[in-house]
Amino acid sequence: MKSEAKTEGRYAYSLERAMHEPSRLSILTSLAAHPEGLVFADLKTLTKLTDGNLSRQIQILQADGLIAVEKSFVKNRPQTRCSLTGEGRKRFLDYIAALEQVVRDAGRVATHPHGRVATTG
Repeated sequence: MKSEAKTEGRYAYSLERAMHEPSRLSILTSLAAHPEGLVFADLKTLTKLTDGNLSRQIQILQADGLIAVEKSFVKNRPQTRCSLTGEGRKRFLDYIAALEQVVRDAGRVATHPHGRVATTG
């Protein structure tokens, strides 16, 4: 039986770079919490991103197939609505599962009999 320390790739996590950037993670999490999608202004409020940064991150996520962007007019004003694609939702849930594994693995340090927890101050 192999020890956990010798299990090849045991701590090789698969975290998608497209999602791991904090601005994009904020956008994806906001959209996951709102399956009907969000208009640009609401997404901007939830993520605290500037217009330019939000626009750029939306382009990246759209190009990667993670979100859909729908442009329309409401009361003669342009409106941009973003939502997760089916593929985007699946990939986001896979990403969250990988993060949960990281947290579980890191939590073992505190409960391991020989683990040491760093303290500050």
